[in-house]
Amino acid sequence: QVQLVESGGGLVQPGGSLRLSCAASGSIYNINTMGWYRQAPGKERELVASITSGGTTNYADSVKGRFTISRDNAVRTVYLQMYSLKPEDTAVYYCKVDHSAPWYGHRDAWGQGTLVTVST
Repeated sequence: QVQLVESGGGLVQPGGSLRLSCAASGSIYNINTMGWYRQAPGKERELVASITSGGTTNYADSVKGRFTISRDNAVRTVYLQMYSLKPEDTAVYYCKVDHSAPWYGHRDAWGQGTLVTVST
């Protein structure tokens, strides 16, 4: 069983910054791609950014140049540094981890979500 614990959400003014963290624990054999998704009220969940085990990153167009995803494999943690936040970034942010093992193949684990509110 894999557990993901997210932290770092909160209320921030437009133009401000936040850093989200997501730590994985439990019976983990191998962690592959780690990513952040978000879901705003009334909208579908969307990919924000992802990072492979080799460090290749991918960003949604809406956050390119403002958000940076990174990971620390030693502590099984993925980060999302967010700059120049806009009201439209307001959402619940979820981390997702693709983990694998020879005896079960690939599985996805999701965090519980952390709320980011960008408002005056």
